[in-house]
Amino acid sequence: MAIYIDPPLWPAHGTHFSHLVSDASLAELHEFAAAAGIPERAFDGDHYDVAERRFDELVVAGAIPVEARILVRKLIGSGLRIPARQRNKSLKVPLFNRWDAIMPGHDALFLDLLDRWSEPHRRYHGCTHLLSVLEALDLLTDPVDPPRTVLLAAWFHDAIYRGVAGQDEEDSARLAEDRLAAACLSEPEVAEVARLVRLTSDHRPGPGDDDGALLCDADLSVLGGEPDEYARYVADVRQDYAHIGDADFAAGRAAVVRHLLELDPLFHTGRAQELWLDAAHRNLKGELA
Repeated sequence: MAIYIDPPLWPAHGTHFSHLVSDASLAELHEFAAAAGIPERAFDGDHYDVAERRFDELVVAGAIPVEARILVRKLIGSGLRIPARQRNKSLKVPLFNRWDAIMPGHDALFLDLLDRWSEPHRRYHGCTHLLSVLEALDLLTDPVDPPRTVLLAAWFHDAIYRGVAGQDEEDSARLAEDRLAAACLSEPEVAEVARLVRLTSDHRPGPGDDDGALLCDADLSVLGGEPDEYARYVADVRQDYAHIGDADFAAGRAAVVRHLLELDPLFHTGRAQELWLDAAHRNLKGELA
């Protein structure tokens, strides 16, 4: 059991804040916080927000300093992580920090993508889904970082979303080709990102396509959630397709669920199969029934 703290990167109230987490239990986290004099109001579901002026003293008290993305992995691995879709705070800062780690100096492109993911007609296919996919990639590749092309494909895979299956993925791939070429990425990198984005239309990477398997598994990780999480996902998807009548949506959704159940394998990486396969089959069969 250990307590971890990330750098004070998160701006608020005229200063910057760190996150303090446990890799084992909230009881351990609360005990450490109480001993350090951190007020209860600083607790935010799965972590404490602590001002940067306290960083050094908390490290002296026993908190282990790690990078922000490592802290998230520790929290996910502990089982204490609150899913992104359940958070009310703005995701702009954590998303920007992830973007800046792979595309530093391209803030305008980040803001363009953030605007797209934040469109008001999106309920499921929004910023929380983007962050969930990025976190799933962290979990699947831990302890190393996911390949940059896979991360960029995650950023672009639903960048254009109008609720038209197949066409949305194609349009998103073309957007990636245009924007990443303008950002001076190499032609092979641009082509690989676009290829990966197109894969998310049917989630069928070919044999040996390790990067495609990573992205597809991360995109479908929501299927392996707890029953209440899965129910929220289905309800959010219904709202994304609010422009479609109930009967047509039910028929289309049933076809999607049957397609997912027919995928063999549904998840391609061993880690994803361990984490999500059994729950995903349970959730999908329950929805179809």
